[in-house]
Amino acid sequence: MNEANKKTLIILVILTLGMLGMAFASVPLYRMFCQVTGFGGTTQKAVVFPARVTDRIITVRFNADTHPDLPWEFKPMQGEVKVRVGDVGLAFYHAKNLNNAPAEGMATYNVTPNKTGIYFNKVECFCFERQHLEASQETDFPVQFFIDPAFADDPAMKDVDTITLSYTFFKLKGS
Repeated sequence: MNEANKKTLIILVILTLGMLGMAFASVPLYRMFCQVTGFGGTTQKAVVFPARVTDRIITVRFNADTHPDLPWEFKPMQGEVKVRVGDVGLAFYHAKNLNNAPAEGMATYNVTPNKTGIYFNKVECFCFERQHLEASQETDFPVQFFIDPAFADDPAMKDVDTITLSYTFFKLKGS
């Protein structure tokens, strides 16, 4: 094998390994990007409560969906709440296992309009955690949240009066 072919082979192997590495890293990198930017309506996880509350009031609506494979009834216990930007809100979702056997599910979430995701902070949430319900068991899931006060200062948010928080429960494999 001549020198030019060796260099080409080395470059192709490096490119192939680099593309393979990027394929494995793409999901965690995309998730991190969405959490930092709020892309796609991804909400934030609060570590501290806001220091100020504004006079601006936002209506937060609640939506619930259940994948057909999960035999649960899942719904918000309130249609909407009104909260001041910076104030902490609390809402509840109700779940009931409609099956005669235990079942496990996990919820994903997002907010719309998507551009509000960067400002919507969850303090307490049942999402992305394994939830187990025995046969015919019912339970309530709390969601504690706030809208970052910076929302009120962002000109791009002037047209937003309503945010919809949407959860979808999926059946966990093997349950």
